[in-house]
Amino acid sequence: MTLQQALAQAVDGDTIALMPGTYEGQQGVVTQQRLVIRAVAGRPLLQAKGPLAERKAILVVRGGEVTVEGLEFRGARSEDANGAGIRHERGRLTVRDSIFLDNEVGIISSNDESAELVVEDSEFGLAPRIEGGLPHLLYVGRIGRFTLRGSRFYSGFEGHLVKSRARESRITYNLIYDGQEGEASYEIDLPNGGLAWIIGNVIGQGAKGQNPVMLAYGAEGNPWPRSGLYLAHNTMVGNPWPPSWFVRVFRDRLPADTEVKLVNNVTLGLGLLSPFSRGEFTGNVWALRRRAVNSIYTLDFELTEASGWRGVAAPAGQGGGESLQPTAQFRLPRGTQPIAPPKAWSPGAVQ
Repeated sequence: MTLQQALAQAVDGDTIALMPGTYEGQQGVVTQQRLVIRAVAGRPLLQAKGPLAERKAILVVRGGEVTVEGLEFRGARSEDANGAGIRHERGRLTVRDSIFLDNEVGIISSNDESAELVVEDSEFGLAPRIEGGLPHLLYVGRIGRFTLRGSRFYSGFEGHLVKSRARESRITYNLIYDGQEGEASYEIDLPNGGLAWIIGNVIGQGAKGQNPVMLAYGAEGNPWPRSGLYLAHNTMVGNPWPPSWFVRVFRDRLPADTEVKLVNNVTLGLGLLSPFSRGEFTGNVWALRRRAVNSIYTLDFELTEASGWRGVAAPAGQGGGESLQPTAQFRLPRGTQPIAPPKAWSPGAVQ
């Protein structure tokens, strides 16, 4: 049975179980209100070939409550250069333990303000090198809620690694690091503001990055009525040259009462954390990369004894009505591990 046939026969509440193997040119549309698509006994590869489902994606989701778990999506291309592994159009989509490589967009969502997207323990990388294209590894439209946790992003090209227009974005405990081959623009782009909690991430520019700004907030205006940016316990890795602009807040395009709070973040490499920004900035520290962490080349971002920063941070407190204190940290190759509150907190993403 093909994936298309399974989707055609499934009813609400079913689980479609995919055996390992390569599913070449098998695309489909999810219209069920409740459905799980899950790997069993190994990770199946959904390899794009020929036209995508509705010319949009390998999998188009417009159901009410859909879970995708343990799959790999690769090679999506479309006429409008937005060929996606998954296109999320309506409802609540949860993507867990899945891989998105060599797609024009890994996941792209619509602009349905009632929709919700949750991505956990997944991997996005190897943006296609297509001149004139703008591949984003993950592009979240103007939806209600977006949650990203325990996932890895690398090797972008001209587009952004993570872009979210959501009313609420929670980006926690991820490795969003473009790497030596990466040529992305922003590592995180939140162009319409909204409420954004960014906690416990390692965020790093690629050696060939297209923009000195690492995280942009409010760049395109059209903001949500309530906006606030809360960054806590992130480790941000800039390039040796040119200097990095780690966080850029476009105040003139956001509501006047937009709250900005940056606390207990580590910035590595030449650059400025958030020049010209108004807000609360406490416990943030800076150093050259080689002195402060074990090795960016082996993705070991634990603070060294020589950094002098272990155990020097005050509790991060709250922002936007939620705790900014980390409860986990990223774990290679994907996922998180819980952390207990230490006797004394350290700045950055690794305790």
